[in-house]
Amino acid sequence: MSSPERPYIFYELTNSLCSKCLKKAEAKIIFQNENVYMLKNCLEHGHEKVLISTDIEYYKVCRNFLKAGQMPLRFNTKTEFGCPYDCGLCPDHEQHSCLTLLELGERCNLECPICYADSGPSKGGFRSLAEIEFMLDELVKNEGQPDVVQLSGGEPTIHPEFWKIMDLCKARPIKHLMINSNGIKIAQDKEFARRLSTYMPGFEVYLQFDSLKSEPLLQLRGVDLSETRRKAINHLNEFDVSTTLVVTLSKGLNDGEIGEIIDFALAQPCIRGVTFQPIQSAGRLEGFDPSKDRLTLGEVRQMILAQSSVFRPEDIIPVPCHPDCIAMAYVLKADGKTVPLSGLIGEDVLLNGGRNTIQYENDPAIKKRLFELFSLSQTPGSSSHAVGDLLCCLPRLEHPSNLSYKNIFRVIIMEFLDAYNFDVRSVKRSCVHIVHSDGRIIPFDTYNMFYRTGLDVAALSGRKTNA
Repeated sequence: MSSPERPYIFYELTNSLCSKCLKKAEAKIIFQNENVYMLKNCLEHGHEKVLISTDIEYYKVCRNFLKAGQMPLRFNTKTEFGCPYDCGLCPDHEQHSCLTLLELGERCNLECPICYADSGPSKGGFRSLAEIEFMLDELVKNEGQPDVVQLSGGEPTIHPEFWKIMDLCKARPIKHLMINSNGIKIAQDKEFARRLSTYMPGFEVYLQFDSLKSEPLLQLRGVDLSETRRKAINHLNEFDVSTTLVVTLSKGLNDGEIGEIIDFALAQPCIRGVTFQPIQSAGRLEGFDPSKDRLTLGEVRQMILAQSSVFRPEDIIPVPCHPDCIAMAYVLKADGKTVPLSGLIGEDVLLNGGRNTIQYENDPAIKKRLFELFSLSQTPGSSSHAVGDLLCCLPRLEHPSNLSYKNIFRVIIMEFLDAYNFDVRSVKRSCVHIVHSDGRIIPFDTYNMFYRTGLDVAALSGRKTNA
């Protein structure tokens, strides 16, 4: 009699968290029915099976798309309880902060049914200038020159001292400053949009933009913001304020609009890209069932390929600093034409280039490669020769100096970890962080699970503090 086979292929072992008690649980990563699943076992609450990806081959690619992590200039906490209970960053974390959120307060002018921060008009208040300045200085001590700082909340534009905060940020060596906004203030106040433009270059609006239709907006935001979005984008276009549309994706609600949103964004002069973020199980989640409503990065990538004619599979690739959770695709746009760039840059440049960062258009090695690709120099052996036939549709790009940030369009898929899909192996590479009010720099994923609600992480770890 032959031995029976398991109904899956065991791929690797990691540690996760029990979604009920948030204590560590051993987890198998398995392949089954063309999907990737995590099988978790909590000694108290039993087994869980969580969908991790719908694309086995891309999942495997992410495991090989790695480069050495880059550390911050200092660590903020010691390693005592083990990941994920020592956030701050501790010396065991593998990656510096590519993108750091600084929350200006909990107050917001919306009360969205899905808000990871659980913000609202009557929630909390605003941080003082002194607090914000302290948090900025602590971040600079960690990063030297932070790559991307995103002012968030709540809604940052309603902070009573918003412009002073902007000045505090611009007075520091931050390479790229963003505001994470729902766009209401920008839509209502044209002068506000004009004043934002004075902070360019090195500034961008990260504009909430979930749908081109009314019903998804009502379900996700509690109000139809279609006209608000139109007015905000008109104002941002008028003053040419660099903008990224950020789309919170809900399964079966707005995931069929991915291609339309990309096409809409490409047609707007001010828009530099679109970021797609599947809903994370954190904060306020009305009507969201993580067991059946979850979208994975692999699914979103497949949807982009199915709904958009712009991209090929080789164009949507992992971001090497955190390949499990972030994928990117770059496009050159000029004269109404689009040329995918990611697949042309080359894996060797991405993996062996300079600084680990989400915004790869700012990496010197990537810039050099783009200039090589689109230079008119056709000398034997030059890299541009391989794509010289593309230049016929780009008549005004006569020299690399004509390329600017306005010509680069990026699509990012950013999947966040929560108690269901949590993977210790992955979270150690997290490069999207939040500045805590006490100056610690904490991964976004663990901040939402442990630090918004004030959980006792020492108790969760099962160990007693040395204090």
